[in-house]
Amino acid sequence: MNKPFKPEYTNIAWDYSPESFQAWCTGHTGFPIVDAAMRQLNHTGYMHNRCRMIVASFLAKDLLLDWRMGERYFMEHLIDGDFASNNGGWGFSASTGVDPQPYFRIFNPLLQSERFDKEGDYIRKWVPELQAVKGKAVHDPYGRGEGKVAEKEGYPRPMVVHAECRAKALERYKDGLGKSQAQKG
Repeated sequence: MNKPFKPEYTNIAWDYSPESFQAWCTGHTGFPIVDAAMRQLNHTGYMHNRCRMIVASFLAKDLLLDWRMGERYFMEHLIDGDFASNNGGWGFSASTGVDPQPYFRIFNPLLQSERFDKEGDYIRKWVPELQAVKGKAVHDPYGRGEGKVAEKEGYPRPMVVHAECRAKALERYKDGLGKSQAQKG
């Protein structure tokens, strides 16, 4: 397909940073739940659906990378890769597909992590650099007083600030859809 199902989403301005894409692919974004999921995918060829949504939202709406880059990466690495499911999932997450989530729904990786990996067991399994991080700080070691432990083990700082990315994504989507304030007045 290689294009948005909904033509009105054709004008979204995507980024194409090789460095950001590489950090996402290898699980070195500084967002533990994203990194754990990508490392699981790279090691096993599998990732739970919740994690697929988290990493897809992160790629498309935090990094503002073209969702098709992630769609292709998944198809090349998933052992259960299915074109229709994969394309549909990416279209949903990037808000460009047949039945997408609204563009303003942007997963917060920290909240997703706390909700779906309460004790951080999944993160500690797939991100060994964070095994010594105490308690729930594993979800955000640099923001919760465990940065020295994470840094000592070589874990990267977050590559972006989620709140700033969210605001930028909303503006980018509005611009692409012709709904920005600048275009109204």
